[in-house]
Amino acid sequence: MNSAPTFMHFPPKGKPRRSDTFDLQRNGIMAEQLAKWITDRTEVVVCVFRPPNYSGAVALMLLMTLVGGLLFLRRNNLDFLYNKTGWGIALLCIVFAMTSGQMWNHIRGPPYAHKNPQTGQVAYIHGSSQAQFVAETHIVILLNAAITLGMILLHDAASGTGDASKRKILCLVGLGLVVFFFSFLLSIFRSKYSGYPYR
Repeated sequence: MNSAPTFMHFPPKGKPRRSDTFDLQRNGIMAEQLAKWITDRTEVVVCVFRPPNYSGAVALMLLMTLVGGLLFLRRNNLDFLYNKTGWGIALLCIVFAMTSGQMWNHIRGPPYAHKNPQTGQVAYIHGSSQAQFVAETHIVILLNAAITLGMILLHDAASGTGDASKRKILCLVGLGLVVFFFSFLLSIFRSKYSGYPYR
């Protein structure tokens, strides 16, 4: 056996052939594929019944109820819908979540971190470019947020009309945030892609 689980059919007469082992790599582990393979081998019909999944409909109705309740309670004052800062922060949160790998975590379900049983050290960054931990996603979100904050401070320092010394401090703080956290982000990238040709 090269992988687990392995599904094998032992015929009543003769030795098992190559086709008597279910190929998980090619067919996948879906119940319908396995049932079809069993039917082809044994002529026993296996029916697969999946219960309906109501979680999407319930979540949509809950969201619509919350939005409707908020609009009903604030029906006399809807100025918050025109707040550019609020919309900008909400969109930045979505961008940070999507660029950090949160959707990959949602699909694959990786562990939060890894503890080495020999040394007891906890690894928050996965060593491979093909996987990541949930903690790594949180670290990348914070790094991207710090870089974005630095860019905002640099923009405010360049476009501001206030005191020159205050603008200079904003510029230095913004530049420090961008340089430090972007180099930290690149070092994480370098540790995951060790063969990448840059310094």
